[in-house]
Amino acid sequence: MTVRPSSRTLVGREPELERLREALKHARAGESVTVLVGGEAGVGKTRLVGELLGQARAEGAHVLSGQCLELGEEGPPFAPFAAALRDLLRAAGPAAFAGHEQEFARLLPELGPVGPEPVVDAQRGSLFELVAGLLARLAGERPLVFVVEDLHWADRSTRDLIAFLVRSARIARTLLVCTYRSDELHRGHPLRPFLAELDRVRDVERLELGRLDRDGTAAILAQLYGAEQSPRAVDSIHDRAQGNPFFTEELAACGDPQQCVDIPDTLRDLLLTRVDSLPDTAQRVLRIAAAGGIRIGHELLAEVAELPHGELEAALRVAVTAQLLVAEPNGGYEFRHALVREAVHDDLLPGEYARLHARYAATIEARPHLVPAGDAPAELAHHWYAANDLPRALTATLRAAVAAGERYAYAEKSRLLKRVLKLWEQVPDAAERLGMSHLSVLEETLTATVTAGDYMHALTLVRVALDEVDHDAEPLRAALLLHQRAGLQRQLGKNDGSADWREAYLLASRAPEERRQIMLRADLASQFAWFDRPEGARIAAEVAAAAERQQDMRVKVAAILATGRICRREESVEAGLAPLREAAKLARSIGDAAQFVKAMVNLSDSLFEIGDYAGSERAAADGAAEAEQFGISRSSGAFLFSNRAEALVALGRWDEADALCAQTARIDPPGALGLHWLLIRARLRLVRGDAGAGDLAARALRFSTRAYLEPQLRLPSHHLGIEAALAAGDLAEAVRVARAGLAEPALADQPRYAWPLLAEAARVAVAGAGLSPDDVASVAETIDIRYAAERAFAADMRATLDTGSRAADGRRTPGEAVPAARAAVTAWRADGQPYPLARALVVLAGAAAGAGDRALAEEALDEAGELAARLDARPLLEEIATLARRAGVRARGAPAPAGPQLLTEREREVLRLVTEGYSNGRIAERLYISPKTASVHVSRIIAKLEVANRMEAAATARRLGLL
Repeated sequence: MTVRPSSRTLVGREPELERLREALKHARAGESVTVLVGGEAGVGKTRLVGELLGQARAEGAHVLSGQCLELGEEGPPFAPFAAALRDLLRAAGPAAFAGHEQEFARLLPELGPVGPEPVVDAQRGSLFELVAGLLARLAGERPLVFVVEDLHWADRSTRDLIAFLVRSARIARTLLVCTYRSDELHRGHPLRPFLAELDRVRDVERLELGRLDRDGTAAILAQLYGAEQSPRAVDSIHDRAQGNPFFTEELAACGDPQQCVDIPDTLRDLLLTRVDSLPDTAQRVLRIAAAGGIRIGHELLAEVAELPHGELEAALRVAVTAQLLVAEPNGGYEFRHALVREAVHDDLLPGEYARLHARYAATIEARPHLVPAGDAPAELAHHWYAANDLPRALTATLRAAVAAGERYAYAEKSRLLKRVLKLWEQVPDAAERLGMSHLSVLEETLTATVTAGDYMHALTLVRVALDEVDHDAEPLRAALLLHQRAGLQRQLGKNDGSADWREAYLLASRAPEERRQIMLRADLASQFAWFDRPEGARIAAEVAAAAERQQDMRVKVAAILATGRICRREESVEAGLAPLREAAKLARSIGDAAQFVKAMVNLSDSLFEIGDYAGSERAAADGAAEAEQFGISRSSGAFLFSNRAEALVALGRWDEADALCAQTARIDPPGALGLHWLLIRARLRLVRGDAGAGDLAARALRFSTRAYLEPQLRLPSHHLGIEAALAAGDLAEAVRVARAGLAEPALADQPRYAWPLLAEAARVAVAGAGLSPDDVASVAETIDIRYAAERAFAADMRATLDTGSRAADGRRTPGEAVPAARAAVTAWRADGQPYPLARALVVLAGAAAGAGDRALAEEALDEAGELAARLDARPLLEEIATLARRAGVRARGAPAPAGPQLLTEREREVLRLVTEGYSNGRIAERLYISPKTASVHVSRIIAKLEVANRMEAAATARRLGLL
């Protein structure tokens, strides 16, 4: 994997950069402005200021910059000013110093000899005035930006000169920017009082640069790797670098962000430099603290350190002063940066490492109140494992896993239970110590891993568990495992799961009727509905009867959900709404979060299908909140986020939808659960013309290469594939995908997804690239129309085919295509989705223009432009603008045409002959003009119509009725 050494553009600093731009604006207006930019090392101060300097240079400002030397007070005086003046000398020559070369030689020896007298106060004041005069002359020519970097290393003379420029000289049209490391400013640092003094001066502004958030880290990694990284990779780097751009780049340089376990040597050396400079006792206390974690309470540290209180506090004061630890209000301490703690911890000797962790474990076991409430189980599991005390680690880890599950922290529970399985092999009496079998631990781990969304590892676990379980002795246990394996294989695209589900039903039927057995059969009924609907209906009836006998509320909810799924498939979506609402209400009343979420997934999906987009959005939001609360967002709750985003898109709330997709991306739903939101976001990016939309679409379409993909995802994938190909101008690929979509056997059974695909395929068919309109129309005859959106997509398809076909074969009669286009607009008004309505209005405008009805064309384009502008659908806006220019009308959101007619009368005569197939030579003969003049007319026509060649010009002329 190739990684760039550093990110190329500034990330996540737009507010700070805007403040610097505003300061530059004030300087241009004649003010004297100073900005003090602070932040820890590596946070991006130099990158931020560099962005400002690039803009200043581009706008013609003078730019000077200099850096303070790390020698600090012992270094040469005025170092940053000398560096800046040296650059000025190279750029402008000695003339820039206006005859004061000898005086400036005190700062810049290259200018010649210096007089023998020392710089006493009078001469120093004169020098300050000379520097101010020079900067004033430069600012008089054009605005001046002067940057002093690393002010924390500045000598006293440099600070004095800066203070003079800021407080006394106040040079007009000048922006002075000084950067400093805030993590270097210990209590006695001379810059602290200096900054406090400057803060009291008018037109001095402090700008503190904080660490980047997770999105900022993701953006840097995308630049470094040349592509978006997985949410887990982003989380891994962000948790360690904590938003520090330099640390992020250093960790990314390892290659694969998820495989970078060790800190790179160069970064490790940098992190440990300040630790190595501390007294021995302070270093020892830091090592002890590092074994305790990034945060540690004072009492716990004191117990483990076993140092006299005075000695411990003195060492801690040194570490705090050195900005390595931060004292917290609650009396504890936190490492200023996680990577510093990691570097110190990794530097422990093996014996020291085990001894310290054992000491922490023993102390917490004896006095659990020394750690935050509820943290003791996890702390003990961690420290006993790190101390290599495996028997204690085994039992402590299981207790920690149970505690994590009680907090709905299923990913943590899964991780801990996997460790229990690992330790099981190393502790001979593990079963006796834990009081449970290996298979039971496997099942617990499997459930937690599935809930956490780690499907690949879950599939491995379920295979091992199935090998251990006795199918004859424990049929229900085996059936539950088969049910889980079927779902995992389906979600991971390996197969449709039907074989495992059939076997699971047979096994479950042999088990006694009780809660788990009935609820499993209810789940199986829902799954059978996808591949064997009659059998699913029969099993659902069995479950309903069993629920009546059991009088168990959880069983009743499961039975209602199964019945609702079958009603939806067997009868209608509306028939399934009442059972779904009843199931959701009952599940919430008994606190069954899993079944409530399942009900809301189906309810939000059903409401969307019948066109109640607002109701769908509300239901999905309600369910998503519950899923987040109970820690099941990555598994069963994942569809709620994408269902809500889908509804928001339909409602025209695109920004909210995109933000929700970004939130879902961070959750990173596994397998096919991660495709729905990706399809939505990729299509949103395409219709907005966003950069990177093609890459996002390609990522979504890679799911189609799997052995199995359920129809409700496979058909929208074809739809997206056509849109992506058309957006890229690849008609051959669009035809290929459209043909594959039209050949899908699931089309007739999935009208909701079939009609959008057919409408998109119609666009390909009328492009004349090898797909026949009849191919699309013949498939459409086999698809039912039930709801408003399906009716609108069908009308859309007919309007596209009608308009395009007539234009292509010359059968157009003025106005003949308008009724079909009007019907599509009417259908979309009834459905309520703004974007498809805007597209239908564009088709209507084209048909109206072809019929010579410019008033209707303008009215349709005007409304379409308003809708497209509100949605920020830039490609559609461009299409509207192009059609408006061709038709010679004005459209809201599109630039007005140059005049009342796009083409001159002569150009219309030439175009008429072009449509009849005349060459330039024959056009010249017919119109009594030269061939060169004919060629010029043809070129202008092609440019005005914004087409690629004569053939497209002729087709556009026929379609728009320009002749």
